[in-house]
Amino acid sequence: MITDKKEHIMNAAIELFAEKGFEGSSIRDLATRADVNVAMVNYYFGSKDKLFEAIVEYKASFMRGKLDEIEANTELTEIEKIDAIIENYVAKILSNPSFHRVLHQELLMGDREAMHENIIKVFVRNTKTLRSIIEQGIKKKVFKKVDPELTMATLIGTINQVMLSKALCVMLINRENDFDPYTDRSFRDRLIKHLKQIMHSYLLNN
Repeated sequence: MITDKKEHIMNAAIELFAEKGFEGSSIRDLATRADVNVAMVNYYFGSKDKLFEAIVEYKASFMRGKLDEIEANTELTEIEKIDAIIENYVAKILSNPSFHRVLHQELLMGDREAMHENIIKVFVRNTKTLRSIIEQGIKKKVFKKVDPELTMATLIGTINQVMLSKALCVMLINRENDFDPYTDRSFRDRLIKHLKQIMHSYLLNN
């Protein structure tokens, strides 16, 4: 159960990690940012690694609920479910680009094996729903016989690429340096449209 105080500490940690990075942040820094004592942080989380895992699980659980809701919706076709997942993923990730980058930087570093394994397990649980929808579309013969796992990698990898660096993203989409793609509605819509076009072209049997 997430208490108000626990959620407050996690939100403060997200801000702190986005500013200073996971490695550059201490429990004492976090306690100061959240205006709580160190003992309270340790009571709720036990360590900085466990705190980071809790944040990832907290954020992923919201998305998991959305994914389950989409998969269970019998009024949507498989491709409409893929579209809905794309819309939700893009909206969720663009809502906090700094934390998304911190998360992936930590995974790339590979210094904290146990923490990384637990975070990956969280991601795997969420991607199972997407894989299930793709496999169902293949079974119904509305989707081509694609590789479900690498299809997910294509989708998530495209999102990760534009989130990797704001400067790189601006260069890739040929905009001015002061343009902020992560807060711009037109870029969000452009990214969603692009991902849908890729998935429709790749998945659908014509």
